[in-house]
Amino acid sequence: MNDKTVVHVVDDDAAMRDSMAFLLDVNGFKPRVYDSASAFLAESPIDALSCVVSDIRMPGMNGIELVHELKSKGSTSPVILITGHGDVALAVEAMKAGAADFIEKPFDDAVLLGAIRSALNARPAIQGDSSAKTEAEARLVGLSPRERDVLQGLVAGKINKVIAHDLGISPRTVEVYRANLMAKTGARSMSELMRIALAAGL
Repeated sequence: MNDKTVVHVVDDDAAMRDSMAFLLDVNGFKPRVYDSASAFLAESPIDALSCVVSDIRMPGMNGIELVHELKSKGSTSPVILITGHGDVALAVEAMKAGAADFIEKPFDDAVLLGAIRSALNARPAIQGDSSAKTEAEARLVGLSPRERDVLQGLVAGKINKVIAHDLGISPRTVEVYRANLMAKTGARSMSELMRIALAAGL
């Protein structure tokens, strides 16, 4: 990676665009900002060394629709979605559609930079690659049946309270199972846990 790596920031919030552009600039990236998905697509700026960071909720085309549109155009540039509270179900849907990652607000600068670097470094891996599926399955092999049930609920985009109701357990117990899932799979974030689950075919 080098200072020619372009990161396209798509967000209708001017303050958020400016802060992300500054962060990217001082960390050696070349930021380009857009106030909407349509403005971004109109410039057709996708190239081999780029990453897209987009808010998930925007007027007009939202982040999920942007992921679908880029995939339909054959883009291989990773898309990272920024989600607000309650958007996790949408973010999981977007990952199923091909988004590289999602980050929940508020987030630390280091989290965003780490997600961008990981997404760019992981690009050569082909989705559906058998070795990725085997590795993901290996990371899930130690889960108990109930932990798998909770994971299935998370992949479906359900919140703890709904998962608890479905399984006849308390929300606090769901939290314990979620912590177990993170520990047993080695996932460092919810988005990484979702990637592992999706790669394994859950």
